[in-house]
Amino acid sequence: MAASLPFTLLAAAFYIAGASWVLLHLARKAPAKLALVRLLGLGALLAHGLALYGHIGLPEVLNLGVLEAASLANWLICAFILITSLRHPTLNLAVLLFPLAAITLLLSQFSMTSALPLEGRNGLFFHIVASLSAYSLFALASVQGILLAIQNHQLKHRQVSGLLSVLPPLQTMECLLFELLFAGQLLLSLGILSGFIFLDNMFAAGMLHKTLLSLAAWVTFGLLLLGRWRFGWRGLTAVRWTLGGSLLLLLAYFGSKFVLQFILA
Repeated sequence: MAASLPFTLLAAAFYIAGASWVLLHLARKAPAKLALVRLLGLGALLAHGLALYGHIGLPEVLNLGVLEAASLANWLICAFILITSLRHPTLNLAVLLFPLAAITLLLSQFSMTSALPLEGRNGLFFHIVASLSAYSLFALASVQGILLAIQNHQLKHRQVSGLLSVLPPLQTMECLLFELLFAGQLLLSLGILSGFIFLDNMFAAGMLHKTLLSLAAWVTFGLLLLGRWRFGWRGLTAVRWTLGGSLLLLLAYFGSKFVLQFILA
């Protein structure tokens, strides 16, 4: 913890600075300066990554409890936001996501979990990274879906205001949602497949609920993408399926982690 604390504080400072600038811009008290926000975000990601690398224990072991997993997921989400901001106007989401990343990183420094040896277990590491990356993209897709639903409602009632007034057009938001879903489904497929290959028994007593919920989420997202391609599903239909699948994944990973780490500990 002591070794990663300076990087943690530096990352939190960069995150808060970036979010504050976006907030000032949304309040029309500062110019946009997207390059500055990206630079602050990049600095935050670098410091965040170094802090996680030291705290999680890589490369010898893996210390990944609920808070560490949430922090890693938020790192991936913020990285995705910065990358997509080069094609879509997504940096306004930093006003919410950057502080959340800072909070989870700070909290993860106080987490006490047992380490899992990684020597000779590269397959397990790949499974964990693919699964967490998928969870991160689906979590972001859920946020995107909620914003899309609110934006759609406000447009219908001609009451666009607040953060939603500076979001991309509805069609762009919808395209971004399905880009997230497609990428997340690809990573989830890799995560599930690698789990069956590299884990001893995906249907063992301690893994059964996680496996079944993950498979149910995979089917849910698969049906949504099929419905989009075959029937043109969009709007609230897409949002409901997105939130349903994301809830299944949330229960599959963080639900079991929470019970094992905080209730049964």
